[in-house]
Formats: sequence, C-alpha cells, structure tokens
Amino acid sequence: MITRREAAQRLDIPLEMAVRHGIPSRMSEAELTEFDTNPPAWLVQSRANRTGTKPVWVQLTCDVCGFTETARPKKWWPEFTYLTCSHHDPDELPAPSAGMSRTEVDGVGSGFIGIVDE
Repeated sequence: MITRREAAQRLDIPLEMAVRHGIPSRMSEAELTEFDTNPPAWLVQSRANRTGTKPVWVQLTCDVCGFTETARPKKWWPEFTYLTCSHHDPDELPAPSAGMSRTEVDGVGSGFIGIVDE
C-alpha cells in the first residue's frame, strides 16, 4: 500500500489536488498504476497545463549525511549552494570560497537548512 502523499509524488501533482479529487489515503500499486495509465479528465488537464518551468516536487538531499526528502518547492527558496540537516554543525560543510559570504535559510523541507554562498 502507498500513501496519498506518495501517490501525489508519483503522479507529479500537489497533495492538495490529490485530496480535492478524492485520491484515497491509501491505495495499492495496482490501483495507482491503473490511475496513471487511464487518468481521469482532471489529471489529463493538469498534465496538459504543465509548462515544465516549475517542478511540483523536488528531492532535497543533505550534503553531509545524504538524508533525502521529497518536498514541494517554495517560491522564496533561493538557489542553494548546499543543503544540510538542521542538526549538523555548519563546520561539516566546505568553507565558502574566498570573497564569498554565507547565508543560512531555515525552514527548507521538514528539517533542512539551505546554505547560500554569494
């Protein structure tokens, strides 16, 4: 069984859309395959409207330990130089290049800190 969140990720739709269109909280692999193979009209329309410029989901990976998480990207996220779990020490990342300053961005995913060197 897979969760509604996993189904939304695999169908490449927002979780809110999955809820709004009645995707169940749990479904089998076969049900998801059938749904993806023979999509309802709303999913066909959603896929047709997609421009490809903004991803629905992104894979976040810690540059220190490799922990990964799939999350919805936020408009306010800058381009990150590094991502790290919030429990890692900043010294575990490479130092910024000479002449660069470092900014930390909290609230990325469920427990990441985004690092921006500029």
